[in-house]
Amino acid sequence: MEPDLFTAAAEERQEKDPTGSPLAVRMRPRTLDEVVGQQHLLKPGSPLRRLVGEGAGGPAGPSSVILWGPPGTGKTTLAYVVSKATNKRFVELSAITAGVKEVRAVIDGARRATGGFGKETVLFLDEIHRFSKAQQDSLLPAVENRWVTLIAATTENPYFSVISPLLSRSLLLTLEPLTDDDVRGLLKRALSDERGLKDAVTLPEDTEDHLLRIAGGDARRALTALEAAAGAALDKGETEISLTTLEETVDRAAVKYDRDGDQHYDVASALIKSIRGSDVDAALHYLARMIEAGEDPRFIARRLMISASEDIGLADPNALPIAVAAAQAVAMIGFPEAALTLSHATIALALAPMSNAATTAIGAAMEDVRKGLAGPVPPHLRDGHYKGAAKLGHAQGYVYPHDLPEGIAEQQYAPDALKDREYYTPTRHGAEARYADAVEWTRQHLGRKRS
Repeated sequence: MEPDLFTAAAEERQEKDPTGSPLAVRMRPRTLDEVVGQQHLLKPGSPLRRLVGEGAGGPAGPSSVILWGPPGTGKTTLAYVVSKATNKRFVELSAITAGVKEVRAVIDGARRATGGFGKETVLFLDEIHRFSKAQQDSLLPAVENRWVTLIAATTENPYFSVISPLLSRSLLLTLEPLTDDDVRGLLKRALSDERGLKDAVTLPEDTEDHLLRIAGGDARRALTALEAAAGAALDKGETEISLTTLEETVDRAAVKYDRDGDQHYDVASALIKSIRGSDVDAALHYLARMIEAGEDPRFIARRLMISASEDIGLADPNALPIAVAAAQAVAMIGFPEAALTLSHATIALALAPMSNAATTAIGAAMEDVRKGLAGPVPPHLRDGHYKGAAKLGHAQGYVYPHDLPEGIAEQQYAPDALKDREYYTPTRHGAEARYADAVEWTRQHLGRKRS
């Protein structure tokens, strides 16, 4: 809504005395140069810089933009910076409370402001994915005719949640999750800045590390937790935020887990060994420890993909596709929702029938190769497509299996030194039982000696 007299007065009081506002509000950047992270969107000449008047104007004016990214990455902050830095008329709506009536009111006001005062309007629409198709349609004329410059924010994939005509008329800008270094820089600024805590407290390294884990790349969450912990420390008469104080404040224990040290590998090992041991509850415990410690979800997903082949293999042929699908989903959605996907995959793998036959098979084959057991490829299997191959005896005598009723030809495939070697020893666990039957049948029809 456009600010009324009461809203304007409240904002004026907040600017004069910001101490009554939450720390996350007080520490909002005032310029694009103060924005943490998202440097790929803040280069000279970028759409956001054009929105605040840097290089804007003329026939190539600023475009409407859709900001897509997870919570706490700065979508609202960027809109706030635009509102403060630009001399344009700025109007904010939330798709949670606004509807077509409110949108039309803003558009009518924008047309009057442009016609009467030559004042352009920037409309910030938060949570645009909550608008229905009809509600989004109501924005189209204003965006197409540039009666307003739209800044729309969404945490949902806009290709599914925003109508195509609106997408085609806007630039889609993807915000990346903040890194630990991004959030760390923000915390240091909040601790020392006049708008922040003014050096009233200090943040030891272990407390800072835990605060970063709690934040999970969410700047707002980090500042909220810092403010609460700082208040608790000052109430105790302390000028240092201890790990205990932070834990008491946010009700979340610090997980003893160093992502670059022994705990990283120990807990990851315990997760895989619990899956291998079919203990789904223990596997979920170690998964939870990794998630709570802020482990990279892609690392967890990679370990699950390895486990699917190493420990399950053909006992459940669906295990690997499940793990791969989980890895793809995790890369797309990130935390916190990725925890659900990782749980899904972990449970499926832990409860699957186990077989390491694929692991031992390739291990035995590679061991023979390392020992020098290779030998030349049998002549009838060699490439016979080039000129002169027949004179060398290549591909001569090869039997094409598809020409035979049973689809299998009794001929030698392995080099002479390995013609009777058997690497794959399937189990009778789960779906691998049918592979055990198949391998026994094929070896017989290949004329191989029984082991």
